[in-house]
Amino acid sequence: MRALLAALSIILALVGNAGSLFAQELLLATTTSVRDSGLLDELLPEFQAATGIRVRVVAVGSGAALRMGADGNVDALLTHAPGGEEELVAAGVVVSRIPFMENHYVIAGPPEDPAGVGRAATAVDAVRLLERSRVAWVSRDDDSGTHRREKALLAAAGVDPLDGWPGFIRTGSGMGLSLQVAGERRAYILSDLGTFLAFRRTTGLVALFSRGDESLRNVYSYLRVDPGRFERVAADEAKALEAFLLRPETLARIASFGRERFGRSLFRPIELAQAP
Repeated sequence: MRALLAALSIILALVGNAGSLFAQELLLATTTSVRDSGLLDELLPEFQAATGIRVRVVAVGSGAALRMGADGNVDALLTHAPGGEEELVAAGVVVSRIPFMENHYVIAGPPEDPAGVGRAATAVDAVRLLERSRVAWVSRDDDSGTHRREKALLAAAGVDPLDGWPGFIRTGSGMGLSLQVAGERRAYILSDLGTFLAFRRTTGLVALFSRGDESLRNVYSYLRVDPGRFERVAADEAKALEAFLLRPETLARIASFGRERFGRSLFRPIELAQAP
């Protein structure tokens, strides 16, 4: 009997301290671009070493990541879909949204550029040229931030991909795989700069349109899910990662990430005063 009571005491103690047993883990839903570019592999080991918190990453399209946040299935989000992010803020699902880095989208394609995209005046003009030329175009078609931006560009150009565009290819996959498909098909594609550069050598694609068009600006934000709405959320761990990402030392690493390998940085830190 004493042994049984002792065992029960241990079990109750473990249950009572469940938060401390599992608090050193954070579930982060993120867009595939920050994974495929290698940025998370650069930053997260240092965060774990400094805090003891292990980050489990679920890399999906931003739309899927936002839905995971809305359902309280993750602790934090790192996405690049401003409209969907603001919806979560308005709904009270997240307690903060902090835009902290950016790059831009590029329209990439084969070096010979049969559609003449490189001569376009704007990104919308480039999309019109692609549709008129009926060249191959690869769409992620996964409700990611990139896919949402692509749909916005198509709408602005008055282009319906279902209306007789035989070269329109849907992958339903992440940025890295979609770039590989575009490379194999010698097709055009919209990509974030970071993942494009990371896969440039293997795809053989070139950035044909990447000028300072505001419609191609690509902002990444960190969002913490509200623990008041979802009790299981690891709130302290999510705050710790937020503080780490905003440290001057971390922002400096983000600013230099990719320079040695690609000759340019893949992401730019955003000053909070300038955040959209």
